[in-house]
Amino acid sequence: MGNRGMEDLIPLVNRLQDAFSSIGQACNLDLPQIAVVGGQSAGKSSVLENFVGRDFLPRGSGIVTRRPLVLQLISANAEWAEFLHCKGKKFTDFDEVRQEIEGETDRVTGANKGISPIPINLRVYSPHVLNLTLIDLPGITKVPVGDQPADIEQQIRDMIMQFISRESCLILAVTPANTDLANSDALKLAKDVDPQGLRTIGVITKLDLMDEGTDARDVLENKLLPLRRGYIGVVNRSQKDIDGKKDIKAALEAERKFFLSHPGYRHIAEKMGTPRLQQVLNQQLTNHIRDTLPAFRSKLQAQLLALDKEAEEYRGYRPDDPSRKTKQLLQMVQQFSVDFEKRIEGSGDQVDTVELSGGAKINRIFHERFPFELVKMECDDKEMRREISYAIKNIHGIRTGLFTPDMAFEAIVKKQIVKLKEPSIKCVDMVIQELINTVRQCSNKLECFPRLREETERIVTSHIRDRESRAKDQVLLLIDLQLSYINTNHEDFIGFASAQQRSSQTNKSQSSAGNQVIRKGWLTINNISIIKGGAKEYWFVLTAESLSWFKDDEEKEKKYMLPLDNLKVRDVEKSFMSSKHIFSIFNTESRNVYKDNRTLELACDSQDDVDSWKSSLLRAGVYPEKTTTVESETTTTTDNFSMDPQLERKVETIRNLVDSYMAIVNKCIRDLIPKTIMHLMINN
Repeated sequence: MGNRGMEDLIPLVNRLQDAFSSIGQACNLDLPQIAVVGGQSAGKSSVLENFVGRDFLPRGSGIVTRRPLVLQLISANAEWAEFLHCKGKKFTDFDEVRQEIEGETDRVTGANKGISPIPINLRVYSPHVLNLTLIDLPGITKVPVGDQPADIEQQIRDMIMQFISRESCLILAVTPANTDLANSDALKLAKDVDPQGLRTIGVITKLDLMDEGTDARDVLENKLLPLRRGYIGVVNRSQKDIDGKKDIKAALEAERKFFLSHPGYRHIAEKMGTPRLQQVLNQQLTNHIRDTLPAFRSKLQAQLLALDKEAEEYRGYRPDDPSRKTKQLLQMVQQFSVDFEKRIEGSGDQVDTVELSGGAKINRIFHERFPFELVKMECDDKEMRREISYAIKNIHGIRTGLFTPDMAFEAIVKKQIVKLKEPSIKCVDMVIQELINTVRQCSNKLECFPRLREETERIVTSHIRDRESRAKDQVLLLIDLQLSYINTNHEDFIGFASAQQRSSQTNKSQSSAGNQVIRKGWLTINNISIIKGGAKEYWFVLTAESLSWFKDDEEKEKKYMLPLDNLKVRDVEKSFMSSKHIFSIFNTESRNVYKDNRTLELACDSQDDVDSWKSSLLRAGVYPEKTTTVESETTTTTDNFSMDPQLERKVETIRNLVDSYMAIVNKCIRDLIPKTIMHLMINN
């Protein structure tokens, strides 16, 4: 390699890596390293074992590597291995090394094939290796095995991204030659974080398993999907060879003969194979450490200066000074109070850019979730008419009444008002949950003092719970007030005289409202078939009359416009394969909604977004589907007797009156419940 100082670079970084691992954190310093990425059964384990010349990695079903394995190869005269978690113990039997990796993995992840980002540090000394450090990451999987969590694919992806997204990390992307390179999981992940291919080294395995008459020559010559650091081909032992304990030295010799004898690879044989790969990685890592060292050093010095400055404050510090303790305690409690207020009122110093929280979340509960819950409680039109007809008949009793009875109107209205209790109490519960979440977020700054944190959370939470019971009592009182007196003299109430003309008036008012824009935003159409391009994201515009979507947010190219007549919203269960939350729109008259599709499935990133879109659709008059059981549906159809024209007129009149009066009550409740919660809980 040349200069001795260069050869010492990798062991130096190894010592830093061990130091950071033993103190349990990385000190926010990105150490130069090589991360090994690949799909399951891509041949990652075989590549690493060929480097060492020993079988030492666990094999079997499911995810073999379930924790990152930091493998430090050190050139030495003798051969042995040691782990950071049992320092001082030398392993000369590599079967024991495998058992220790399995045991240490199970200790942290459990035996259910789960994963953990806590690394295992293994150091191997051998005369057959070059100085090299690699991080073996879990193989990319698609389907959970056994009792693995349903989101195992996303967990593995997140863990891999945590390592390879760092600029200081070289990516060793392992891809089997007998799969299409364009579909390589490893190269796809590498391209996401390294689009120019500057940090990625390609390794092509299983070249001997390609179909006869085909080869990977274009890939290995860096002509197809080129990478700045190029590709190296290797031939590993087959599963049969591994099971038969075929010697790795013999396997390396067979690999060398394969490249020298293959007509497609003969001309580049000296650039292929495991020894060449080890040599290239040693060289690349050394150069990479040399290139990143100046920035690493300046960052380390900046951190040391900052720590020195912080330590200066404590040099004359006496831990037993009671005034100091009291002052510190007061400052922390005041800071907690300020943080809590900022999160509720807004203008906090730590603004959450990922999701709504604190005051913004409570605002959404008041103005989107609560109105949505109120509308969900509204009765189905057919059900309402049925109830009114029964009420009228029961009030008249044996007689056939001539006039529309007031009592029927009052009975139905009271029944509707009682239904408002559930969403109102739910609104209090949602606000309480957000307040408690906010308390926990604010108490994070007290984590150095666990007992103080625990006591602060307990005091504030118990106070919130105390205010909760008062708020709920007041909310129920508001509903009871509405029940106590049905004010038919209210200025907004249409009265009996106007009830007949109600339907024509609503039509006019709707048309005069114009095509007002209610909401805009990105949504994914989930049920486009693969043939037509699959699920795709579009820019949606919801108005009072239609739902349109466009190619992008410039709204130049309109893809489709859907009128809102006879549309309803239906919940769709989230599938375990999808990270999206889905709801669908369908036509109540069983017509196709969008081209050949009965429903239009729309997907959002979070449940909050789904609820927000549903609330906006409600404002546009698109209501959620009523979930009724088969039994209730059959009873409805059998009881849906034909009414005489006179009874139909009475039912229509009371229906219009109930609509009018409930609009007044809903408006009042929508306004008063948030005010009550603000006064009794949040402002308090």
